[in-house]
Amino acid sequence: MFTTRPEIAGTFGAVSSTHWIASQVGMAVLERGGNAFDAAAAAGFTLQIAEPHLNGPLGDCPIIVHSATTGAQSVICGQGVAPAKLDVAHVRDHLTLGLIPGTGLLPAMVPGAFDAWATMLRDHGTWRIADVLEYAIGYAINGMHYVPRICATVQTMRPLFEQEWPTSAALWLRDGGPQPGKLWSNPTLGETYRRVVREAEAAGSDRVRQIDAARDAWYRGFVAEAIDRFVRETEVLDASGQRNRGVLTGDDMARWHAPVEAPVGVDYGNTRILKCGTWSQGPAMLQTLALLRGFDLDATDPLGDEFAHLVVEAMKLAFADREAFYGDPDFAEVPLATLLSEGYNAERRKLITEAATDEWRPGSPDGIAPRTDYAAAIARAAAAHEALGGGEPTVSRLGASGGDTCHVDVVDRWGNMVSATPSGGWLQSSPAIPELGFCLGTRGQMFWLDETLPNGLKPGKRPRTTLSPSMALRDGQPWMAFGTPGGEQQDQWQPIMLLRMLHHGYNSQQAIDAPSFHTEHWVSSFWPRGARPGKMVIEGRYPAAVAEALRARGHRLEVGQDWSEGRLCAVRREPDGQIIAGANPRGMQGYAVGR
Repeated sequence: MFTTRPEIAGTFGAVSSTHWIASQVGMAVLERGGNAFDAAAAAGFTLQIAEPHLNGPLGDCPIIVHSATTGAQSVICGQGVAPAKLDVAHVRDHLTLGLIPGTGLLPAMVPGAFDAWATMLRDHGTWRIADVLEYAIGYAINGMHYVPRICATVQTMRPLFEQEWPTSAALWLRDGGPQPGKLWSNPTLGETYRRVVREAEAAGSDRVRQIDAARDAWYRGFVAEAIDRFVRETEVLDASGQRNRGVLTGDDMARWHAPVEAPVGVDYGNTRILKCGTWSQGPAMLQTLALLRGFDLDATDPLGDEFAHLVVEAMKLAFADREAFYGDPDFAEVPLATLLSEGYNAERRKLITEAATDEWRPGSPDGIAPRTDYAAAIARAAAAHEALGGGEPTVSRLGASGGDTCHVDVVDRWGNMVSATPSGGWLQSSPAIPELGFCLGTRGQMFWLDETLPNGLKPGKRPRTTLSPSMALRDGQPWMAFGTPGGEQQDQWQPIMLLRMLHHGYNSQQAIDAPSFHTEHWVSSFWPRGARPGKMVIEGRYPAAVAEALRARGHRLEVGQDWSEGRLCAVRREPDGQIIAGANPRGMQGYAVGR
């Protein structure tokens, strides 16, 4: 099996992320004596500087951790909640469309990323907040090498920035804007983090007290005050084509903290896969695997039509259930035990035949009737000429640019593991807050404006996110941290990688490099919430015979570019103590490092 690069192997530690500088920052922390939690936090804050079109300081970040000290795994939920004043009535009073817009201030949730990183660092790390932030501050002040895609995103946004979002224009269009291959600094962001450090250190020398003081500065201090003031005083053009204000307040931020939860999981042979709860789409991957347990994938060609067909048909069923039943379990009664049970999946499995289906087929776990917006989603996709509904948010009539996601995995020599998927707060999400140097995220676009639905909008509720880190145990022992950007594709590319490792003997780099695929037979989580029945996309490196065989099965097939599917990262620890990592070559940004 051809690979673009070898797996990284050693015994000291390894980091894999979607940007080479973040990977090297994480490795530098390990080399300086930090553990996996210190390294992941430093890499995560650095990603905010390295990939501002993919994540930001006021974005979101779900994290799965394994502690070698306790032997336990946990989820740190960096998905913030809806503001107290954001309810269905408020949105309908301010919008002519029946959707929450994908940009602007109205869909701004409580920003969760900072508290998630800080909670992990406080509870599991060994470094001070100043040491962890040192790398991000340095790059923000001194400049970061920018890849062409970031610069293209800024230029796409230029009309909107110049005409409607002047604070973003002042930040991102100064001196003509960032240029590919050149250094670009964000000194305002750097000074924000410097002030966080000063306020942390003013709390005394105790590490934990300093981290808590940093959290207070963010959620109860100057950061929250700047957000509160900006949202109250600013009305902006958003993706609805209207000008709207937001309702996020400093009080919303002060009352929130990142909850720590148990992961959910399923057994697949001797491997147990762990995901975040139903406030994420993560259990859709678990359902996919539960459905596929009934097929002999060992006998399939990992690059053949049968493997791709079975996996896609299982995903169609899992994602239909995602739409019908997933939501914040603090507000919705999600029948998750049944959705993951063998009995339920044995019945659902019978729906998978040799032919592809275009039908929308959510189940009825525990006799609960499914309710979805599928028919309307198809109409929205058609009305938009499929230009806006492919799983990425859109900006406005003045400019369009997708926002995606980052990922980082770390395993250290003690056996600690981290899988984190930071996203949101993209430079193209909403206008920059001038005192801070970054903008609010827009995850609220994922809510439905029907509070009776599992993912219906309610104050204090988490929108169902697509962000979905993963962890796997083998024979009861922590084995691999992995994940990918990609919106709805996150829980499609990840099981494909894993299945090729478990059934076909691929190593992680082989599984990452191999041509992949996805289905768009779901309701998009992003504005304008479209659907494309039966659509399947494969990379151009697939043989023409495989494409024709998939079409013969009835798939509405689209052949993409040769290197277009997947952004995967993975780090695992084998029983002999070796730590082995792989990273995505697509886009020439992701790298794994280790020794």
